[in-house]
Amino acid sequence: MPSPLRRLIAPRALLRDRTSVRLDDGREIDVERVRDPRARRLRLTVGERGARLTLPPRASLVAGQRFLHLHRDWLALQLATQDPDGIVALVPGDSATLPLRGALLPLRWEQGRYASLRVDADGALFALPPRAGPAALRRCLRDFYEAQARADVGRWLPRYLPALPRAPARIRLRPMSSQWGSLAANGALALDLALVLGEPAAFEYVLVHELCHLIHADHSPAFWAEVEARCPDWRRQRAYFHAEGRRLKARLHALLSA
Repeated sequence: MPSPLRRLIAPRALLRDRTSVRLDDGREIDVERVRDPRARRLRLTVGERGARLTLPPRASLVAGQRFLHLHRDWLALQLATQDPDGIVALVPGDSATLPLRGALLPLRWEQGRYASLRVDADGALFALPPRAGPAALRRCLRDFYEAQARADVGRWLPRYLPALPRAPARIRLRPMSSQWGSLAANGALALDLALVLGEPAAFEYVLVHELCHLIHADHSPAFWAEVEARCPDWRRQRAYFHAEGRRLKARLHALLSA
């Protein structure tokens, strides 16, 4: 078909309607669905007016719903990040609290020769040079959270090592989009840095869960028996993540990406 004729018969207006997607926490999220003749691929965005799914002309509605379902974790994270209920980036000299281990520590600011963040008897103290930019603040904050998380793991790990076939090859702490932890075939263990923002018992459960994969690589009854032996209240901790997990990840994302 000649291109001028294609332009004449192609739809020029955006066609809009509504759809929805159910998140893992049970919430039903309303999504604006837009068929855009200029779009070349499926696209999911979140703005001030909520979630929007853009479909190219030839994409089916079924493909759109499948795309929504596959990206529901990302959608939940974006919605939580935009939630005004306390999930915001740190503002130097202004923010008064710092999330850590299931609590909000009182946060004080002072001028310093270099960026540093430490916990003391009065809460947390953040020192920044006068000309420190957002990158310096984010780097200091991430280093602080990683040091705190490693201190927790270092306190818990010796309790479990004697009953394991081997120790983890190494432990890495980093932000993770959907998982809370993973164990590679070579024994390298990864943990979500957002865990240090939540309740310590929940963090320890994730560590135990991944360590038990050194015994059983699957999620068989034998695996869960090993978890139960080390963490009898693992069901309560798992329920905690179902209720608060998205918020923890969104809070870390807001803190480290502003």
